[in-house]
Amino acid sequence: MLTTKRVLIATLSGFAFGVVCMLFASSNPDVTLPAWTKWTIIFSRGLTGFTIGISALRISWWLHGMLIGFIGSIPMAFPAMDRPEIAVGTFVMGVIYGFLTELITTIVFRAKSAAATA
Repeated sequence: MLTTKRVLIATLSGFAFGVVCMLFASSNPDVTLPAWTKWTIIFSRGLTGFTIGISALRISWWLHGMLIGFIGSIPMAFPAMDRPEIAVGTFVMGVIYGFLTELITTIVFRAKSAAATA
């Protein structure tokens, strides 16, 4: 059964990691990111958190977070395909943020997934 607690915690964690990701991406003083890119990063990570919150995949929590984090990074990685180091970094950080979002949601706050409560 889907719980509001799980969806809220996962979504808020996703948005928090989105802000962290955006700050890392804009930390280079030589490169200025447009505002739409910064908002895209934040909302993409937030959407990844929301997806983790509503997902009912029947796999272990850590793999679930990593898989959704990887899948959620695909739209952000496509524009960076001309620079492989950025595209790979986007996927790697997506996996890390997905894992951490699932860790915070499932282990720290004990908000079990819909598959775990079924």
